[in-house]
Amino acid sequence: MTITTSAAPPPTHNRPVALARGFLTGGVTGASLAAVVVGIVTENEPLIVGGACLLAVYVLIRHLAGLPRRAREAAVPPHLALAMIESLEAVGGETSDIPVKFDLTVAPDDAPAYRVEFTQDINLADLPDYRPRGILVVQYPPDRPLKVRIVKRPTPDWEERAASARLDSAPGPARASDPWEGCGATLVGFLGLLLGAALVVLLFRANLFDQDDSDTARPSVSSSSTSSSSTTTVSSASGTVALGPGQSFLDEGRLGRSVAALATGVDKQRALTVVVQERLLTVVFAPTGTQAASRLDLDSLPYDRVPALVKEATTTLGVGSPRTWQLTADRLTGAVALRISVTGSEGTAYLEADGQGKVVRRVPAGG
Repeated sequence: MTITTSAAPPPTHNRPVALARGFLTGGVTGASLAAVVVGIVTENEPLIVGGACLLAVYVLIRHLAGLPRRAREAAVPPHLALAMIESLEAVGGETSDIPVKFDLTVAPDDAPAYRVEFTQDINLADLPDYRPRGILVVQYPPDRPLKVRIVKRPTPDWEERAASARLDSAPGPARASDPWEGCGATLVGFLGLLLGAALVVLLFRANLFDQDDSDTARPSVSSSSTSSSSTTTVSSASGTVALGPGQSFLDEGRLGRSVAALATGVDKQRALTVVVQERLLTVVFAPTGTQAASRLDLDSLPYDRVPALVKEATTTLGVGSPRTWQLTADRLTGAVALRISVTGSEGTAYLEADGQGKVVRRVPAGG
Protein backbone atom coordinates (compact mmCIF):
# COMPACT_ATOMS: atom_id res chain seq x y z
CA MET A 1 0.00 0.00 0.00
CA THR A 2 1.50 3.33 -1.09
CA ILE A 3 0.36 6.61 0.43
CA THR A 4 1.02 9.78 -1.52
CA THR A 5 1.37 12.79 0.75
CA SER A 6 1.17 16.52 0.39
CA ALA A 7 2.66 18.97 2.81
CA ALA A 8 0.69 21.42 4.91
CA PRO A 9 1.75 23.12 8.13
CA PRO A 10 0.10 21.61 11.17
CA PRO A 11 -1.45 23.87 13.79
CA THR A 12 0.95 25.33 16.25
CA HIS A 13 0.81 26.68 19.75
CA ASN A 14 -0.35 30.12 20.66
CA ARG A 15 3.05 31.78 20.35
CA PRO A 16 2.28 34.91 22.40
CA VAL A 17 1.08 32.77 25.30
CA ALA A 18 4.19 30.59 25.15
CA LEU A 19 6.44 33.66 25.04
CA ALA A 20 4.58 35.36 27.89
CA ARG A 21 4.80 32.21 29.98
CA GLY A 22 8.54 31.95 29.34
CA PHE A 23 9.11 35.63 30.18
CA LEU A 24 7.09 35.38 33.41
CA THR A 25 8.92 32.23 34.51
CA GLY A 26 12.29 33.84 33.85
CA GLY A 27 11.29 37.05 35.63
CA VAL A 28 10.06 35.28 38.76
CA THR A 29 13.13 33.03 38.84
CA GLY A 30 15.52 35.96 38.44
CA ALA A 31 13.74 38.04 41.06
CA SER A 32 13.67 35.15 43.54
CA LEU A 33 17.36 34.30 43.15
CA ALA A 34 18.38 37.95 43.30
CA ALA A 35 16.28 38.47 46.45
CA VAL A 36 18.02 35.54 48.17
CA VAL A 37 21.49 36.79 47.19
CA VAL A 38 20.77 40.41 48.15
CA GLY A 39 19.22 39.21 51.41
CA ILE A 40 22.36 37.24 52.26
CA VAL A 41 24.66 40.16 51.43
CA THR A 42 22.61 42.69 53.41
CA GLU A 43 21.74 40.20 56.19
CA ASN A 44 18.04 40.75 55.52
CA GLU A 45 16.35 37.52 56.60
CA PRO A 46 12.80 38.52 55.50
CA LEU A 47 14.13 39.19 52.00
CA ILE A 48 15.77 35.76 51.87
CA VAL A 49 12.58 34.03 53.00
CA GLY A 50 10.47 36.16 50.65
CA GLY A 51 12.62 35.28 47.65
CA ALA A 52 12.46 31.56 48.36
CA CYS A 53 8.71 31.68 49.00
CA LEU A 54 8.05 33.65 45.80
CA LEU A 55 9.62 30.93 43.67
CA ALA A 56 7.86 28.15 45.58
CA VAL A 57 4.45 29.87 45.26
CA TYR A 58 4.97 30.47 41.54
CA VAL A 59 5.86 26.81 40.93
CA LEU A 60 2.77 25.75 42.88
CA ILE A 61 0.55 28.13 40.89
CA ARG A 62 1.97 26.87 37.59
CA HIS A 63 1.34 23.29 38.67
CA LEU A 64 -2.24 23.97 39.75
CA ALA A 65 -2.97 26.02 36.61
CA GLY A 66 -1.80 23.15 34.44
CA LEU A 67 -3.96 20.53 36.13
CA PRO A 68 -7.07 21.13 33.95
CA ARG A 69 -5.03 20.95 30.73
CA ARG A 70 -3.28 17.78 31.83
CA ALA A 71 -6.62 16.28 32.82
CA ARG A 72 -8.08 17.09 29.39
CA GLU A 73 -5.09 15.61 27.63
CA ALA A 74 -5.29 12.48 29.73
CA ALA A 75 -8.99 12.11 28.96
CA VAL A 76 -8.50 12.43 25.17
CA PRO A 77 -6.64 9.52 23.57
CA PRO A 78 -3.67 10.54 21.40
CA HIS A 79 -3.90 10.41 17.61
CA LEU A 80 -2.04 7.61 15.89
CA ALA A 81 -0.43 7.93 12.49
CA LEU A 82 2.13 6.30 10.24
CA ALA A 83 5.46 8.02 9.77
CA MET A 84 8.55 7.47 7.64
CA ILE A 85 12.10 8.03 8.89
CA GLU A 86 13.84 10.60 6.73
CA SER A 87 16.99 10.60 8.83
CA LEU A 88 18.15 9.87 12.36
CA GLU A 89 21.22 10.71 14.41
CA ALA A 90 22.36 9.64 17.88
CA VAL A 91 23.17 12.87 19.72
CA GLY A 92 24.81 11.53 22.87
CA GLY A 93 24.32 9.37 25.90
CA GLU A 94 26.44 6.78 27.66
CA THR A 95 23.67 4.58 29.08
CA SER A 96 21.54 1.86 27.52
CA ASP A 97 18.98 4.48 26.41
CA ILE A 98 20.52 7.10 24.12
CA PRO A 99 18.88 10.26 22.71
CA VAL A 100 18.26 9.99 18.97
CA LYS A 101 17.30 12.93 16.77
CA PHE A 102 14.62 11.91 14.23
CA ASP A 103 13.44 13.65 11.07
CA LEU A 104 10.08 12.10 10.13
CA THR A 105 7.37 12.48 7.56
CA VAL A 106 4.13 12.05 9.50
CA ALA A 107 1.07 10.99 7.48
CA PRO A 108 -2.18 11.31 9.51
CA ASP A 109 -5.25 9.53 8.10
CA ASP A 110 -7.36 12.70 8.20
CA ALA A 111 -4.87 15.49 7.44
CA PRO A 112 -2.01 16.33 5.04
CA ALA A 113 1.41 14.93 5.83
CA TYR A 114 4.12 17.09 7.34
CA ARG A 115 7.74 16.91 8.40
CA VAL A 116 8.74 17.08 12.05
CA GLU A 117 12.03 16.90 13.89
CA PHE A 118 12.31 15.74 17.51
CA THR A 119 14.53 13.78 19.90
CA GLN A 120 13.55 10.61 21.74
CA ASP A 121 15.46 8.09 23.85
CA ILE A 122 15.95 4.73 22.16
CA ASN A 123 17.39 1.61 23.73
CA LEU A 124 20.77 0.80 22.26
CA ALA A 125 19.68 -2.78 21.49
CA ASP A 126 16.67 -1.50 19.48
CA LEU A 127 18.61 1.08 17.49
CA PRO A 128 19.16 -1.25 14.45
CA ASP A 129 15.35 -1.42 14.00
CA TYR A 130 15.28 2.26 13.07
CA ARG A 131 16.58 2.91 9.57
CA PRO A 132 16.03 5.64 6.95
CA ARG A 133 12.87 5.01 4.88
CA GLY A 134 11.55 2.73 7.64
CA ILE A 135 7.87 3.04 8.60
CA LEU A 136 6.87 3.69 12.21
CA VAL A 137 3.73 4.26 14.23
CA VAL A 138 3.68 7.57 16.05
CA GLN A 139 1.28 9.35 18.38
CA TYR A 140 0.60 12.97 19.32
CA PRO A 141 -2.03 14.99 21.21
CA PRO A 142 -4.94 16.00 18.94
CA ASP A 143 -4.21 19.71 19.32
CA ARG A 144 -0.42 19.41 19.31
CA PRO A 145 0.61 17.53 16.15
CA LEU A 146 4.22 18.64 16.47
CA LYS A 147 4.60 16.83 19.79
CA VAL A 148 5.28 13.50 18.11
CA ARG A 149 6.45 10.39 19.97
CA ILE A 150 7.30 7.01 18.50
CA VAL A 151 5.04 4.15 19.60
CA LYS A 152 7.54 1.42 20.36
CA ARG A 153 4.94 -1.36 20.78
CA PRO A 154 1.94 -0.60 18.52
CA THR A 155 -1.18 -2.74 18.43
CA PRO A 156 -1.25 -5.63 15.90
CA ASP A 157 -3.48 -3.65 13.51
CA TRP A 158 -1.13 -0.69 13.39
CA GLU A 159 1.89 -2.95 13.27
CA GLU A 160 0.42 -4.64 10.19
CA ARG A 161 -0.31 -1.27 8.56
CA ALA A 162 3.26 -0.12 9.19
CA ALA A 163 4.67 -3.32 7.70
CA SER A 164 2.75 -2.93 4.40
CA ALA A 165 2.71 0.88 3.99
CA ARG A 166 4.87 2.97 1.70
CA LEU A 167 5.04 6.71 2.21
CA ASP A 168 6.25 9.58 0.05
CA SER A 169 8.42 12.22 1.68
CA ALA A 170 6.73 15.49 2.57
CA PRO A 171 8.65 18.54 1.39
CA GLY A 172 10.98 19.95 4.06
CA PRO A 173 12.36 21.51 5.98
CA ALA A 174 11.37 19.61 9.08
CA ARG A 175 9.71 21.62 11.82
CA ALA A 176 11.11 21.35 15.33
CA SER A 177 8.81 19.86 17.95
CA ASP A 178 7.36 22.62 20.16
CA PRO A 179 9.74 25.31 18.84
CA TRP A 180 8.27 28.13 20.89
CA GLU A 181 8.43 26.11 24.08
CA GLY A 182 12.07 25.51 23.27
CA CYS A 183 14.30 28.10 21.67
CA GLY A 184 11.92 31.09 21.57
CA ALA A 185 10.59 30.73 25.11
CA THR A 186 14.12 30.05 26.40
CA LEU A 187 15.48 33.28 24.95
CA VAL A 188 12.54 35.31 26.24
CA GLY A 189 12.80 33.54 29.60
CA PHE A 190 16.48 34.50 29.86
CA LEU A 191 15.55 38.12 29.19
CA GLY A 192 12.89 37.91 31.91
CA LEU A 193 15.45 36.42 34.31
CA LEU A 194 17.84 39.34 33.74
CA LEU A 195 15.09 41.93 34.14
CA GLY A 196 13.72 40.28 37.30
CA ALA A 197 17.17 40.18 38.91
CA ALA A 198 17.91 43.78 37.84
CA LEU A 199 14.61 44.97 39.36
CA VAL A 200 15.43 43.49 42.77
CA VAL A 201 18.96 44.89 42.75
CA LEU A 202 17.57 48.30 41.75
CA LEU A 203 15.00 48.28 44.56
CA PHE A 204 17.60 47.37 47.20
CA ARG A 205 20.57 49.23 45.73
CA ALA A 206 20.75 51.56 48.74
CA ASN A 207 21.09 48.63 51.15
CA LEU A 208 23.74 47.02 48.96
CA PHE A 209 25.83 50.17 48.67
CA ASP A 210 25.49 50.87 52.39
CA GLN A 211 26.66 47.32 53.08
CA ASP A 212 29.74 47.88 50.96
CA ASP A 213 30.46 51.14 52.75
CA SER A 214 30.16 49.54 56.17
CA ASP A 215 32.46 46.67 55.21
CA THR A 216 35.21 48.82 53.70
CA ALA A 217 34.53 51.67 56.17
CA ARG A 218 36.54 54.59 54.84
CA PRO A 219 35.45 57.71 56.74
CA SER A 220 37.47 60.92 56.61
CA VAL A 221 38.65 63.05 59.48
CA SER A 222 36.06 65.44 60.91
CA SER A 223 33.24 63.74 59.04
CA SER A 224 30.24 61.57 59.83
CA SER A 225 28.49 58.89 57.77
CA THR A 226 25.34 56.91 58.59
CA SER A 227 23.78 53.80 57.01
CA SER A 228 21.17 51.21 57.92
CA SER A 229 23.89 48.84 59.15
CA SER A 230 26.37 51.11 61.00
CA THR A 231 27.19 54.68 62.01
CA THR A 232 30.78 55.93 61.80
CA THR A 233 31.95 59.23 63.27
CA VAL A 234 35.53 60.52 63.21
CA SER A 235 37.01 63.71 64.62
CA SER A 236 40.50 64.83 65.52
CA ALA A 237 39.96 63.68 69.13
CA SER A 238 38.09 60.39 68.75
CA GLY A 239 36.35 58.03 66.42
CA THR A 240 33.37 55.73 66.91
CA VAL A 241 31.65 52.98 64.96
CA ALA A 242 28.15 51.83 65.99
CA LEU A 243 26.93 48.63 64.31
CA GLY A 244 23.34 47.87 63.47
CA PRO A 245 21.25 44.95 64.81
CA GLY A 246 22.50 41.49 64.02
CA GLN A 247 26.16 42.58 63.81
CA SER A 248 29.01 42.31 66.28
CA PHE A 249 32.63 43.31 66.53
CA LEU A 250 33.30 39.66 67.32
CA ASP A 251 32.52 38.81 63.69
CA GLU A 252 35.63 37.63 61.90
CA GLY A 253 37.86 40.51 60.82
CA ARG A 254 35.33 43.28 61.56
CA LEU A 255 37.12 44.82 64.56
CA GLY A 256 40.46 45.16 62.77
CA ARG A 257 38.86 46.65 59.67
CA SER A 258 36.84 49.14 61.70
CA VAL A 259 39.84 50.32 63.73
CA ALA A 260 41.92 50.69 60.56
CA ALA A 261 39.11 52.71 58.98
CA LEU A 262 38.86 55.05 61.95
CA ALA A 263 42.60 55.67 61.74
CA THR A 264 42.48 56.55 58.02
CA GLY A 265 44.13 59.93 57.64
CA VAL A 266 45.20 59.89 61.31
CA ASP A 267 48.57 58.94 62.79
CA LYS A 268 47.92 55.37 63.99
CA GLN A 269 50.36 55.89 66.85
CA ARG A 270 48.31 58.79 68.27
CA ALA A 271 45.71 56.48 69.88
CA LEU A 272 45.42 56.55 73.65
CA THR A 273 42.61 54.08 74.29
CA VAL A 274 40.52 51.57 72.36
CA VAL A 275 37.17 50.60 73.88
CA VAL A 276 35.07 47.82 72.35
CA GLN A 277 31.58 46.60 73.20
CA GLU A 278 29.28 44.23 71.29
CA ARG A 279 28.26 46.84 68.70
CA LEU A 280 30.17 49.98 69.71
CA LEU A 281 33.82 50.84 69.06
CA THR A 282 35.55 53.99 70.36
CA VAL A 283 39.13 55.09 69.74
CA VAL A 284 40.48 58.09 71.66
CA PHE A 285 43.37 59.99 70.04
CA ALA A 286 45.97 62.17 71.72
CA PRO A 287 45.77 65.88 70.84
CA THR A 288 47.83 66.82 67.81
CA GLY A 289 51.35 67.94 68.74
CA THR A 290 51.45 66.26 72.16
CA GLN A 291 53.95 63.56 73.08
CA ALA A 292 52.01 61.26 75.43
CA ALA A 293 54.05 58.28 76.62
CA SER A 294 50.96 56.10 76.81
CA ARG A 295 50.20 56.13 73.08
CA LEU A 296 49.12 52.92 71.33
CA ASP A 297 50.21 51.64 67.96
CA LEU A 298 46.86 50.52 66.51
CA ASP A 299 48.54 48.15 64.04
CA SER A 300 50.14 46.19 66.89
CA LEU A 301 46.96 45.16 68.74
CA PRO A 302 45.96 41.42 68.53
CA TYR A 303 42.53 41.90 66.97
CA ASP A 304 42.24 38.24 65.94
CA ARG A 305 42.55 37.18 69.61
CA VAL A 306 39.68 39.37 70.84
CA PRO A 307 36.78 36.95 70.06
CA ALA A 308 38.51 34.11 71.92
CA LEU A 309 39.33 36.36 74.90
CA VAL A 310 35.75 37.60 75.13
CA LYS A 311 34.44 34.04 74.91
CA GLU A 312 36.77 32.96 77.73
CA ALA A 313 35.76 35.92 79.88
CA THR A 314 32.03 35.30 79.41
CA THR A 315 32.16 31.54 80.01
CA THR A 316 34.88 30.82 82.58
CA LEU A 317 34.74 33.61 85.16
CA GLY A 318 31.57 32.66 86.98
CA VAL A 319 29.14 34.98 85.19
CA GLY A 320 26.43 32.55 84.14
CA SER A 321 24.27 34.96 82.15
CA PRO A 322 26.46 37.89 81.07
CA ARG A 323 24.49 40.99 80.13
CA THR A 324 27.34 43.13 78.82
CA TRP A 325 31.04 42.92 78.09
CA GLN A 326 33.65 45.58 77.39
CA LEU A 327 37.25 45.45 76.19
CA THR A 328 39.68 48.27 76.91
CA ALA A 329 43.16 48.47 75.36
CA ASP A 330 45.73 51.06 76.56
CA ARG A 331 49.30 51.62 77.74
CA LEU A 332 48.60 53.36 81.03
CA THR A 333 51.04 51.05 82.83
CA GLY A 334 53.72 51.33 80.14
CA ALA A 335 52.99 48.04 78.37
CA VAL A 336 50.03 47.28 76.13
CA ALA A 337 47.23 45.74 78.20
CA LEU A 338 43.83 44.39 77.22
CA ARG A 339 41.18 44.28 79.94
CA ILE A 340 37.80 42.59 79.43
CA SER A 341 35.04 43.16 81.96
CA VAL A 342 31.90 41.01 82.02
CA THR A 343 28.78 42.00 83.97
CA GLY A 344 25.88 39.73 84.94
CA SER A 345 23.55 38.92 87.79
CA GLU A 346 26.48 37.36 89.66
CA GLY A 347 28.49 40.59 89.52
CA THR A 348 31.44 41.73 87.41
CA ALA A 349 34.43 39.63 86.38
CA TYR A 350 37.69 40.70 84.74
CA LEU A 351 40.25 39.18 82.41
CA GLU A 352 43.55 40.80 81.45
CA ALA A 353 45.86 39.96 78.54
CA ASP A 354 49.16 41.34 77.24
CA GLY A 355 49.89 42.91 73.87
CA GLN A 356 50.00 39.51 72.17
CA GLY A 357 46.62 38.44 73.53
CA LYS A 358 48.03 36.05 76.15
CA VAL A 359 45.96 35.93 79.35
CA VAL A 360 47.94 37.13 82.38
CA ARG A 361 45.22 37.58 85.01
CA ARG A 362 41.66 36.43 85.78
CA VAL A 363 39.36 37.90 88.41
CA PRO A 364 36.12 35.81 88.74
CA ALA A 365 32.79 37.34 89.69
CA GLY A 366 32.73 38.14 93.39
CA GLY A 367 36.51 37.71 93.57
